[in-house]
Amino acid sequence: MPSSRRTQAADLSALPATPWYATDIDHDTAPKAIFPTDDQGRSTGQARLFPTVVGYAGTRREHPGRGRVTRAAKVAVVGAGVAGTMLALRLAENGVPVDLFTGARPRDADATGASGGLVRGYEPDPRLAAVAAASVAEIRSDPRMRDWTGYQEVGSAYVTDAADPPDPAALDATRERLPGSLRVVPADELPLRGLPDGAVAVLERHAGFISPARLRDRALAELRRAGVTIHTRHITAVTADAVRAGSEGFDGYRAVVVAAGAWSRDLVGGALTTRHIQYGVYPARVAGLPSFVDETSGLYGRPAAAGRTLLGISSDRWGLRPEEISPDRDLSARVTACATDRLGMRVRPERVVASFDCYCESAGLELRRAGDALTFTGGSGGAAKSVVAASRLASRDLMAVLEGVR
Repeated sequence: MPSSRRTQAADLSALPATPWYATDIDHDTAPKAIFPTDDQGRSTGQARLFPTVVGYAGTRREHPGRGRVTRAAKVAVVGAGVAGTMLALRLAENGVPVDLFTGARPRDADATGASGGLVRGYEPDPRLAAVAAASVAEIRSDPRMRDWTGYQEVGSAYVTDAADPPDPAALDATRERLPGSLRVVPADELPLRGLPDGAVAVLERHAGFISPARLRDRALAELRRAGVTIHTRHITAVTADAVRAGSEGFDGYRAVVVAAGAWSRDLVGGALTTRHIQYGVYPARVAGLPSFVDETSGLYGRPAAAGRTLLGISSDRWGLRPEEISPDRDLSARVTACATDRLGMRVRPERVVASFDCYCESAGLELRRAGDALTFTGGSGGAAKSVVAASRLASRDLMAVLEGVR
């Protein structure tokens, strides 16, 4: 297959080691392209949609507040989970030519296909809360994102022990982006049993769940309409400016971004690892219980269709290979026992969903250096919570790098 002329790869040292929101969540370079905001980054009205990019070859588009990115600044995105497809879409909508490599695996085999899709603003880390809340704000403000995600606003409860109260800065970051959504209450206001004395809950009205698989599929369809080249080959190696699929090579890229979820470790190594993820679908529902995370027991869940509830507990199985993924019976038994104690559910799951995802030492879905290439994966799993805003930030940072290698 085509081996394009060799071009200069991007100088990745230009990529900020820390994204803008980690140090100053009101930085004046924060992207405001999708919906009107005031000078504090809060939504002020109806969403403004990006135009569909059609036949962009040879064109140049302005990047707000920066220079121009030309056709020569071509990017390869490896991985077609929700993170990879959303990053490719953000780049294409800003006029950056993109090749997307999806791999050849069944879509339901990855974390995007298996995800329960919980979304909320509050995270204990203020940096992560800023991005998660911005994602929810965009989903709610942008009719396209609301439709693509299949967003269901059922609310959220984040329960924590009295000894580990909610972080005030994280609460502020959420309130700023989702005004009127959040309040902190005693956890005994929730229909949960056996909570420790003094436990508190962060309740959010503007929260719920999405379908990451639906968002991925809609983004892929838009990329096809925009003329983006989508390769279904199994990728075996990446460098700063090239992608290999066995004996077949694709080169001449200004940047290569690996967003292959749990398979990213095989391509870039480094600090990336994998973790088992699993949940069960239970044929029962607790009245008045929204999507929730109970840090005092580890149980999390959300309402599901037809009076069912999706429930899980974080797994302690790390470093798994794809062939090792299967339902963990012991973990399923723990979830069932916890559901009995906390929710009064005395039923077994109708089905159990198991997969795995990528993690790295520093939490958060963001663009990172990984040797000669870049990654947009890892962090703390759960890319669904932040991918809408995180993909916009990653696109902005990558475009800044590309502008330095014209």
